[in-house]
Amino acid sequence: MKVKSIKRAIFLDRDGVLNPDEFGYLSNPDHYELYAYTGEALRLLKESGFLLFVVTNQSGIARGYFSVEALEAVLGRMRSLISAEGVELDAVYYSPYFKDGTVEPYNIQHEDRKPGTGMFKRAMQEYGFDAGSSWMIGDRSTDIEFGENAGLKTILLLSGNGDKEFSENVITGRLQPNFVCENLLTAATMIHKLGL
Repeated sequence: MKVKSIKRAIFLDRDGVLNPDEFGYLSNPDHYELYAYTGEALRLLKESGFLLFVVTNQSGIARGYFSVEALEAVLGRMRSLISAEGVELDAVYYSPYFKDGTVEPYNIQHEDRKPGTGMFKRAMQEYGFDAGSSWMIGDRSTDIEFGENAGLKTILLLSGNGDKEFSENVITGRLQPNFVCENLLTAATMIHKLGL
């Protein structure tokens, strides 16, 4: 089988990767904006032949900070902004679970919450792709652990929470992503140019 015929995927965290993580538990779609480079980065990844999946922990639902409907509105805005950049996401998965939350039925331990691999399994079942040729790109240790647990190659971004994760976990050797990149565009350019 030729390498180019293999179906590959990029898993992307949302906050700190596609958009600034400045509002914490974001529930107002009017406040959602992409990084200036997000469209270019996603276009590069699409040109490289990857499926694009967003996988995001949204414990604000279990914590009672916002509703599923409010999250769906924010995700709708995200999709709309990305679409305006000439890119369509293949799927968006979110985990509303948090075991110490207060809102049933979401206040449980659930494999959908990263670093659990529930969202990965759903993507694999729905789309089918080669995990070993695919990537997880995120700005938190849970993203890298999710990627490792799913058999994906991993990139830690220094955007969002990544600077802190780098100094606390990568330098100390507790976290070992395959690559560390400044931001999503840097990562996408590397993957695109090197044919990774």
